[in-house]
Amino acid sequence: MIGQLAHRPDAATGAPRLPVPGHLDVWLVRRPRLDTAAGTLALDELSEPERRRTASFVRPADGVTYASAHIALRRLLGAYLGLPAAGVPFVREPCPGCAGPHGRPAVRHPDPPLHFSLAHSHGMAVVAVSRAVLGVDVERLPRAETVEVCAAALHPDEQSELARLGPEERRPAFGRIWTRKEAYLKALGTGLSRDPARDYLGADQARRPDGWTLLDLASGPRHNAAVAVRGAPPERVAVRWLPPTATHVDGSVDLAAGGVTTRVSDWGA
Repeated sequence: MIGQLAHRPDAATGAPRLPVPGHLDVWLVRRPRLDTAAGTLALDELSEPERRRTASFVRPADGVTYASAHIALRRLLGAYLGLPAAGVPFVREPCPGCAGPHGRPAVRHPDPPLHFSLAHSHGMAVVAVSRAVLGVDVERLPRAETVEVCAAALHPDEQSELARLGPEERRPAFGRIWTRKEAYLKALGTGLSRDPARDYLGADQARRPDGWTLLDLASGPRHNAAVAVRGAPPERVAVRWLPPTATHVDGSVDLAAGGVTTRVSDWGA
């Protein structure tokens, strides 16, 4: 549906179920059980390239994580926009660096009514939705050797912060910095084609990029997650877990499902 999107009205108010300006919706998705996923995931809701990508993973667990994350994304956006999951029209925005068609993923529309970002890693996926441009990332808590190798790619002052920490503190601290960085670079539309050492995203909030809000997200004991939102801090952040069956053939998503709704001051702004 190019050029227009049909917004499903809210049953109580008649208004489209779109994010309220100044609000940020975050959805957490766990990977389904591997022993039942093959027969229960709604793979027919994915595009043909998405199904090919699902089948291309060497480790079946990675394919299931990818498929469940993209089914969840399609169902969530479909619920916001009043569209079937398989009918959500995606497009890539122009790359800020070369203007090629590989920038931020977006809903195909001349004036998108929402912005979204998806990330997944080792059994966990995160979908963030807002009226503002944003990016999200989630990563498994890094191993000590990962920190040792990858810290050299960080901003010099981020490296100094990590060097002052003990080994057990360094791992989660690196994870927080790296997920903020990936979220920010995704929001820019560049990804890691932009030098990770260029931007400071460490613990000093006052030194982070102007015009952006960075939030650390609670995502369980084995992952770090963060979101970057362009503009002022959101007035409200709602974090919800999708039900385990939300990506199944007979599953569905409920935008009014319970979760944690809080002021941004309660998060790692």
